[in-house]
Amino acid sequence: MLSALPATRASELIDRFTDLPILVVGDVMLDRFIVGRVTRISPEAPVPVVRFESEYVRLGGAANVAHNIAALGGRATLVGVIGADHAGVRLREQLAVSGVGVDGLVEDPGRPTTEKVRVVTERNQQVARVDYERDADVAGDVERSIVERVMELGAPAKTLLVSDYLKGTVTRPIVEALLDVSRRAKAAERSATVSAKRSVVPLIVDPKIPHLACYAHATLITPNHHEAETATHRVLRTDEDARAAARDFRERARCDGVLITRGEHGMWLSTPDAEGAIPAIAREVADVTGAGDTVVATLALALAAGATTAEAAILANHAAGIVVGKFGPAVVTPKELLGSIQRS
Repeated sequence: MLSALPATRASELIDRFTDLPILVVGDVMLDRFIVGRVTRISPEAPVPVVRFESEYVRLGGAANVAHNIAALGGRATLVGVIGADHAGVRLREQLAVSGVGVDGLVEDPGRPTTEKVRVVTERNQQVARVDYERDADVAGDVERSIVERVMELGAPAKTLLVSDYLKGTVTRPIVEALLDVSRRAKAAERSATVSAKRSVVPLIVDPKIPHLACYAHATLITPNHHEAETATHRVLRTDEDARAAARDFRERARCDGVLITRGEHGMWLSTPDAEGAIPAIAREVADVTGAGDTVVATLALALAAGATTAEAAILANHAAGIVVGKFGPAVVTPKELLGSIQRS
């Protein structure tokens, strides 16, 4: 088990989050919630009739990652694809309100903005969901535009982050562009005769297993336990299972490190410098939606702030424990994060 993070060290790292530039590349989404009251069953079919009461939108996918970075004090720039539609306009507006840079958004008139519309009751029980999406990989001019934005906007970033939801934005050329940005930073560091033990600009990936081969040479990949099981053909029940799966995952993905998120069982970190379990933060769970987004956002900021991978993982574990107590895609503040560390 990895040792706890002292509150003084946590406070020092969290204070450094302010204005750290982070580049987020991935599948941006808009989550729309239609809230109502279920009063009866429809006479037309055995489904509930929801009487409309309110509607609101939240940022989802890579947009939620960027929102989490901004909420923690960082300076997030988002690269992704949106459609030429009203949902794209609303998404831009929400990002602007959240303080996220949108210069990296590429408009593709051939696809809709990915939007998930959830019908929920006033007690936050989901009745139905409608998805507007086209998940074919970007190609041609759209892909080239995304690569150009990665190369341009990635230069000043302290951490690079991929948020892959298999909605078409994450392709091999785009990941290779991110790795190129990271390698250039590493080469610059070596030419300055400074220790190059790890890249100046870490690359973190929130993965999807069909794209596993694309992530080779990433600094840290964060599969959940189902994804780790799928990638390694192992069943994860114990810490020893997690240890074996994490080592196997690192070898298969050819990455530097892996952080397996295991829900109520916490996390398992495996890197060349640190390995072990991170216990879950016990609290009431309201909704796990977006918890992985919060994890990678916190990891990115912590590594940019100078944390070790183990310290970053512990901070991310606390952030996840906070956000699952909230409904829908949500964010964590620096005050909440430090408070969780102090109470542990």
